[in-house]
Amino acid sequence: MIIGIVGKANVGKSTFFKASTLADVEIANYPFATIKPNHGVGLVKIVCVDKDFQRQCNPRQGYCKKGFRFVPVDLVDVAGLVPGAHEGKGMGNQFLDDLRQADALIHVIDAAGTTNEKGEPVQPGSYDPANDVRFLEVELDMWYLGILKKGWEKFARTVLQEKKEVHRALGQQLSGLKVTDDMVAESINELGLNKDMPTQWTNAQLQALATSLRKKTKPMIIAANKIDLPSAQKNLPRLQQEFSHHQFIGCSAESELALKEATKAGLIEYIPGENTFNILDDGRLNPTQKAALQFIQQHILNPFGSTGVQQVLDMAVFKLLQYIAIFPGGVTKLEDKDGRVLPDCFLLPPKSTALDFAYRLHTDFGKNFICAKDVKTKKTVGKEHKLQHRDVMEIVAGK
Repeated sequence: MIIGIVGKANVGKSTFFKASTLADVEIANYPFATIKPNHGVGLVKIVCVDKDFQRQCNPRQGYCKKGFRFVPVDLVDVAGLVPGAHEGKGMGNQFLDDLRQADALIHVIDAAGTTNEKGEPVQPGSYDPANDVRFLEVELDMWYLGILKKGWEKFARTVLQEKKEVHRALGQQLSGLKVTDDMVAESINELGLNKDMPTQWTNAQLQALATSLRKKTKPMIIAANKIDLPSAQKNLPRLQQEFSHHQFIGCSAESELALKEATKAGLIEYIPGENTFNILDDGRLNPTQKAALQFIQQHILNPFGSTGVQQVLDMAVFKLLQYIAIFPGGVTKLEDKDGRVLPDCFLLPPKSTALDFAYRLHTDFGKNFICAKDVKTKKTVGKEHKLQHRDVMEIVAGK
């Protein structure tokens, strides 16, 4: 699973990425500070299952703190874009190509309206961020349409002549965008397209199909950044009403980054997503640092309940993609060979079965699957058993 972080230049996209990953990336107040995509590991947050067993877990990856398990996910921060990206303007072509393998998108916008359509700084509130929501949807849809229409007439004729099923042929052609046969079939049905006569599909119908497939393969959440500014707080309710089909979360990437770096330096104790932090050593903080932390507490954490960054990541994985977290364990033993308690946690797609989990652990477990055991209930289940979020499962396999 890959989560893409997208948006126009100079809206805090790279700050959001760094706040999520603490990766060493360039953050600058000018367009196209990001040229090549930045890859990093973010962490989504769940209530850990270790307390169900009255044990303290020892994660192999990520970490667990005060009952919360932080599980790694892959993030990619791509180059900023401008209107006309699908035509190659700005870093458009590179931006779009870097998004092909993304499973979901986090669209970072400057909710305060302090950057214009080109990503240039302007007075707060002088630019309408609603324009950015619209133009990104247009760019993605036109990108999909361009790929769909490339050689369309020849493709449609070949489908008819060779009596192929159009949804399977299209699924194969668009697989690089994470499109599947089932998605195409579902979109064709929803749009009322004649699956037996693709040569008669109009440009408007092809555009509707491109939009439908984009929504299915690149679901999006909007991170309304710079929420500490008054103009952002004024804009957010209007944006939520105007784009009710999108989920907006107000956030302050700059505040999250400051808290993460202060935590890394041992100055504070902070659990991402929470509404406060504890100062560990007041004597090590200079006046500027104290003022900054006080500002974050009073103007971000108190009124909004968090910086919003962790909530955006969690919602992208668990709501947009509906992934579930599954822990491997044993009914009689929760430790691995090194003595680590519940060391692993895997993120699986919705409707995953016990057999899917077995294959995720190891191909041999899947091939030689006998049964699975729900460690919490101690019940034995078969390969078709549907897993639930925060299940702890033991896989029994033959040799």
